[in-house]
Amino acid sequence: MDKGQYGRRDRLMQEKRHDTYSDGRKWPEPTVCSQCDSVYIEGRWTWYEPPARANMVVCPACQRISDNYPAGIVELKGSFLKKHEEEIFQLIRNVEQQEKGEHPLERIMDISEEDELTLITTTGIHIARRIGEAISRAYQGEFSFAYGDGEKTIRVLWSR
Repeated sequence: MDKGQYGRRDRLMQEKRHDTYSDGRKWPEPTVCSQCDSVYIEGRWTWYEPPARANMVVCPACQRISDNYPAGIVELKGSFLKKHEEEIFQLIRNVEQQEKGEHPLERIMDISEEDELTLITTTGIHIARRIGEAISRAYQGEFSFAYGDGEKTIRVLWSR
């Protein structure tokens, strides 16, 4: 038998990386987060009124916050940021309110400032990208983002 015709069959297969915080599993319904009171119902986390009788767990967003393990990192740089800090932070809070209102697992974890650099960590990739896009639309500047770890994490960069 000619090995070249069929190729090698002994190569290593890449193991699919498991995301501990992924909401891929099905929780029994209804399930309520013991920390934020979000409710898992109809296959997704939402902000319904918590039912009287429900399973109690810690939702993936609260678990990320507890573990200090962000899915998104937004880096804001430049002297423009300091000059317009108040309005930029108001825009960030508006994006967070809108995103969190529709998707309980998308939240800001922390905002830290150091000279002309501000770091925002988030529980989800979508809110991080939306923050970067909103700032870029409103104030122009240089905007980029890169996904990592099979699109389970994101790093957003904005400067002006």
